Amino acid sequence: MTEEVPWLDRRQLQAWVRLAAVLDLLPGVLDGQLRRDADITEFEYYVLAMVSESETRTLRMTELARGTNATLPRLSHVVSRLEGRGLVRRERCPDDGRSTNAHLTDDGWALVVAAAPGHVRTVRDHVIDALSDEQVDQLAEICEAVLGRLDPSGSMAVTYHRYDDPPG
Repeated sequence: MTEEVPWLDRRQLQAWVRLAAVLDLLPGVLDGQLRRDADITEFEYYVLAMVSESETRTLRMTELARGTNATLPRLSHVVSRLEGRGLVRRERCPDDGRSTNAHLTDDGWALVVAAAPGHVRTVRDHVIDALSDEQVDQLAEICEAVLGRLDPSGSMAVTYHRYDDPPG
């Protein structure tokens, strides 16, 4: 017995194809700007930025992997490259000798500080400033709805809710 496929109608196809195009094009735009301006990939910047946001500029590798949605082997490879450039340093976790921390060095901090303005300008130019304030709110709502399907357990919610207003 064949299950009936609920094909997308024209309106749904228009939305889907446009979203797919954004998902295809935006990473290259972000990556290209960061490679030109800071000689790092977008993912390397994301790793450095995540570590830079911690109070001590230090994160456990497992926490960093979870926050960047990367496997530990992929993250370890990227951190090795960053370590080779003197941007991060791996350290044994003082609370748990079996765990490893990634610590942002002063050079890593300086790179994030130098790269952030260009990255923000690129995000503004290609996404945020293309939208009205109302559309920015709608985009957040749309993404929240889709994330509810992509991350039903909320395992990455801490990452994508980190800039939400505090309750109360």
